Amino acid sequence: MMRSRFSGCGLRGAAAGALAAVWLAVATPAHAIFSDDEARRAILDLRARLEAQRQTLETLRQALEAAERQLQELRAGGDAARRGTLDVVNQIEALRRELAELRGQQERLARDVADVQRQQRDTLAAFDERLRALEPIKVSVEGVEFTARPDEKAAFEAAMAALRASEFARAAQAYASFLARYPDSGYAPLALYWRGNALYAARDCAAAIQSYQQLLEQFPKHPRAPEAMLAVASCQLELKDVKAARATWQALVARYPDTEAAATARDRLARLR
Repeated sequence: MMRSRFSGCGLRGAAAGALAAVWLAVATPAHAIFSDDEARRAILDLRARLEAQRQTLETLRQALEAAERQLQELRAGGDAARRGTLDVVNQIEALRRELAELRGQQERLARDVADVQRQQRDTLAAFDERLRALEPIKVSVEGVEFTARPDEKAAFEAAMAALRASEFARAAQAYASFLARYPDSGYAPLALYWRGNALYAARDCAAAIQSYQQLLEQFPKHPRAPEAMLAVASCQLELKDVKAARATWQALVARYPDTEAAATARDRLARLR
């Protein structure tokens, strides 16, 4: 009788070893990976496991081919040799089942690699989006250029939208919140100016004067400073303080003589005489 080159124990041992190797390859679910660094490591690890599994599959394939050759030899032999055919056929069927199982696991592992790669792309895209939301952008407003973060710009524009909608109290509060959150913003002088206008429109002249005065003290060279000074005088007239208004007009003409606000102040001074 021709001796089998692959005993039942040997063939099944090879398959069991292959299955054990693959089990480690699929034991870690891809959806458990979250951070970018972990995703990178997972991809490298899964790729290494895929390669190890490929080699295991190749070993099983070779074992299966050898068993099939042995079966052909047994069938070509005499009666004694053919008596071992059934055992080898059973071994071949077991190998085929185990090989099919390994291939299914390899497909799942390949999907895990694809999932981790997709998750990594999504993570990087979300990170880039967050970075873009924080990156300063160049802004030019009323002849003044500065940089501002997107959230900063959005907050200022929201306050302006409330003012344009004639929601003066809400606008004044929005400007105050903006100044508290972004005290060093390039929008700060404009926020002070428009807050003063919102308060003036809401008939809170005392608070409006404070906002205008803060602009004049902190940003005396800003293009809106002359208009703020003219608005201070208007608020003082509303408060029935003509003497203070006259002094403000005179200071405006002296400080900003070549501006339209100064021309208006001269005109109002002339009418007071």
